[in-house]
Amino acid sequence: MTREVFIAHVEREQEALRGFLFALCCGNKGDADDLAQDALVKAYLSCAGYQDKGRFRSWLFKIAYNTFLNHRASLRSTEDIDEARTLVSGTAADSGFKHQDLYIALGTLPPKERSAITLFYLNGYNIKEISKITDTSEDAVKKQLSRGRDKLKEQLKTEK
Repeated sequence: MTREVFIAHVEREQEALRGFLFALCCGNKGDADDLAQDALVKAYLSCAGYQDKGRFRSWLFKIAYNTFLNHRASLRSTEDIDEARTLVSGTAADSGFKHQDLYIALGTLPPKERSAITLFYLNGYNIKEISKITDTSEDAVKKQLSRGRDKLKEQLKTEK
């Protein structure tokens, strides 16, 4: 892939990539932007290995997902909803952010469930595509979606 072709692909997919990472980062724009930049650098450095068999977006999202997981592994997991609320409200979103409760609830999910929910509902990928992006089986993706939905319902119900 030439540099010009890569740039054209990135220009077309950049907003979707940032939106995907923004959701994975629970509304933390700074982290999402940093991860997007890291993912784009990694994609550029490995674009010689890209084969135009699939969608560029899926390939790029897979790199972004792995970048997110690597970043996430370096941080401790946020399990408590109150701690997640403090993190999000203090660093990511102003008080008028209309999806803040959703991002707070997403922050309580384990990374794999959060990724499955984000890819399926916010980015429109089907289960087969998600399994390729996340390197898991389709059954695992279905379980992650089911568990993630149940946990989100419970978290969002307790918020009201």
